Amino acid sequence: MKTRQEILAGILCLLVLLLSSPAFAQQQPWQAGSARIKITPDKLIWMSGYGSRDHPAEGKLTDLWAKALAIRDPLGNRGVIITLDLVGIDRGTAEVICDHLRENHDLQRRQVAICTSHTHTGPSVGRNLAPLHYLQVDENQQAALDDYTGVLIDKVTRVVDEAITAMTPSLLSWGSGHCTVAVNRRTNREADVPALRAAGTLVGPSDHDVPVLAVRSLEGDLKTVLFGYACHATVLSFYQWSGDYPGFAQAELERLQPGVNAMFWAGCGADQNPLPRRTVELAQQYGARLAAAANEVINGAMAPIGGTLATHYDEVDLPLDTLPSKEDLEAATKSSNRFEVSRARMLLEQVNSGTPLSQTYPYPVATWKIGDTVQWVILGGEVVIDYAIRAKLELGGRNTWVAGYSNDVMAYIPSRRVLTEGGYEGGSSMVYYGLPAHWAPELEEIIMRTIHAQVDR
Repeated sequence: MKTRQEILAGILCLLVLLLSSPAFAQQQPWQAGSARIKITPDKLIWMSGYGSRDHPAEGKLTDLWAKALAIRDPLGNRGVIITLDLVGIDRGTAEVICDHLRENHDLQRRQVAICTSHTHTGPSVGRNLAPLHYLQVDENQQAALDDYTGVLIDKVTRVVDEAITAMTPSLLSWGSGHCTVAVNRRTNREADVPALRAAGTLVGPSDHDVPVLAVRSLEGDLKTVLFGYACHATVLSFYQWSGDYPGFAQAELERLQPGVNAMFWAGCGADQNPLPRRTVELAQQYGARLAAAANEVINGAMAPIGGTLATHYDEVDLPLDTLPSKEDLEAATKSSNRFEVSRARMLLEQVNSGTPLSQTYPYPVATWKIGDTVQWVILGGEVVIDYAIRAKLELGGRNTWVAGYSNDVMAYIPSRRVLTEGGYEGGSSMVYYGLPAHWAPELEEIIMRTIHAQVDR
């Protein structure tokens, strides 16, 4: 017969097993908190996104925002999602932000996702798309850009601090809506889109899902909404600060759900455009349509998220094709294309400083498993729609979310199909990002293999 001490020890062991089990985690609330801070530049500095830019910003249509959502599962696993109303973020700036978060909050790289909306009416940041303005920006303008990047880093660090401080017991749920703003720009001429849309004859792959993550208090009050969509933020092309249609979508969702912090991440929209475009009214309309799709999900029967959080992050050596020689670069400095000249001069500076061109690029791949259901794939660069379609096919459908424009926006990321077809997304865009060559043909398989390896961990 067991002694009283043995019985108590057995009960204690069972209690420990119970508290650490997924079943227990499903019955316990998550912790979550979010915050926001304006990142609209105080000065009229150089804008990013279009090669046609020839002078700094002229004013402001809407403010730009950095927002953060901090979550912790019942077992203590943590993650922070940062959304930025920017065209992109470069590797160096992202590394500094993550270093601060590691020092301040002991957050490892895998626990931080930095997502940009890809608005083309925001400021230049760091070395992101540097060849676009390399030959046009003087020392004073470059100093102003550098100052803004420093301010941005400080503000992002602060907004994460606030989100973590705001964490309270919360209920998480998810759903997926539908919005048809995006049009495949490789297979539909912009001028033909209205007629093609009316006839139902648009062609080419797209992803019209609108993934939604809702954070509510234990009493059911909606606090934060994180949503995504796969489409370029290129409705607007003027010289006014603006979040473009994603900015209007966030503002409209906050109007529909008073008191909510709405956060947007861009999906694999590298070959998807909002068409037609070029007017503020269209940007507002597209934002309202996207907000309505997300709001319908919020007001419907969303699925509760139980279980735990798992986060993974790797940087894989993504190979480039044949690199140019120093002689090739010197010849390119005499090109009639000023972007070719910019890239060549930047690469020559690197080579002449003693750093040879690299045959690979450290490409960021992250996956987050949010509870028992949501599989979130988070990719760097401007990723074409083929990756979202393939990931959903191989990983589980609409509960698989695929973000692009995250952690480091270093270039377009074509699929093997798009790389073979060529064109802007297939390779000619590389010059605007400053990479020395096109990607090697195996890039898609390397990225997908890394995604599967993380999911299988």
